[in-house]
Amino acid sequence: MMRPLSILVLCPHYAPDTAPTGEVMTAICQQWTARGHRVEIVTSLPWYRDHAVANGWTGRLVRTQQEPWGRIRRWHPFPSNKGRLVARAAGFAGFTALAGTDAVVAAGRCDVVFAMSPPITLGAAGWAAAWRGRAPLVFNVQDVFPDAAVEAGVMRNARVAAAASRLERWMYRRAAAVTVLSEGMAVNVRAKLDSGVDPAKVVVIPNTADASRISPADRRNPYRAQLGLDSADSTVVMYAGNLGHSQPLELVVAAAERFADQGRADVQFVVNGDGVARSTVAAAAERLNNLHLVGWQPPERLEEVLAAADLHLVLLRAGLGASSVPSKVYSVMAAGRPVLASVDRGSEVERLLAVSGAGRTVDPDDADAFCSALAEMVADPEALVEMGRRGRAFAEQAAGPREVADRYLDLFLDLVD
Repeated sequence: MMRPLSILVLCPHYAPDTAPTGEVMTAICQQWTARGHRVEIVTSLPWYRDHAVANGWTGRLVRTQQEPWGRIRRWHPFPSNKGRLVARAAGFAGFTALAGTDAVVAAGRCDVVFAMSPPITLGAAGWAAAWRGRAPLVFNVQDVFPDAAVEAGVMRNARVAAAASRLERWMYRRAAAVTVLSEGMAVNVRAKLDSGVDPAKVVVIPNTADASRISPADRRNPYRAQLGLDSADSTVVMYAGNLGHSQPLELVVAAAERFADQGRADVQFVVNGDGVARSTVAAAAERLNNLHLVGWQPPERLEEVLAAADLHLVLLRAGLGASSVPSKVYSVMAAGRPVLASVDRGSEVERLLAVSGAGRTVDPDDADAFCSALAEMVADPEALVEMGRRGRAFAEQAAGPREVADRYLDLFLDLVD
């Protein structure tokens, strides 16, 4: 039987915050605590949905939740709009300083420190805590930074990018292990290790979706009816997720325009989410009857939202395939829906769709290829249903939160013993 561990977690989001990384971290921590491990979580007050501290959580700099298995300490994240990069960086710095100080104090009672990036500054805070507690640091990379920010055009200042890159490499040197989501990300990180450093310290542990929590459901549901799209003849194509710099939402607009020009009212596009690129879709939705922009939906509607679409879109700008893996891919497959992905060739998303048979991939940022593939897919509803079935079958066989949590625990024990 595995001996109980005391795990100190630094992460930017945790339930009830709705950020995808928060949902991932919550599921993993719940598995650890269910096995009798003590977990101490240092995170932010919920703020992701509206980029403001959520109602019911305001009025305090920090809130503490004592739990039978440990505690959660939530610090003010100093949130700002994603478009205000200087203010956002300052907010991350302030949050990191508070959370890092807290973690250093807590480090004396932990066996291992687990720090999630981005923001990469949490890795530095995690290192300080690990040094203080004489514990190994596991640096969990959800997006390779600054690569993702540079490729998305968010980080344009060469000096800032160079400084961030130095911090990134410094973190890889200091961590006892670096965990990434895909082999492509592992290749990226290993190429940045100092000579003589064992590349085996970079470990691939993917995110996943809980196929027992997300299951296929009827496409004609209240969410679809709410949008006025409950006709059996309508084909709903959906993008659900962050509307940010990394997502080429102009592809969705281009496809909606082409179908509208062809008089194809049977194909309706839904963009579900929020972010700095919302205006790109909002302007088009004002003039296109086949494009619908919907704000964030509460987590309890996730299964309903996923089921409402006949086809889901996964979009990443060129160059981001080796530094990012959208977690929505796993959720869509668990829901039994097919995927059309505009992503780098050779990326983890392309590999998942090829291995599972759950969808198609086209070259990133290619509107003609994207629209052509989309037209072919919606023209064959039976093929869409079959892709969805294959995706669901793949999700049922893939590692779930329990198996993923166990892989982290095995890594922790290797480092501690």
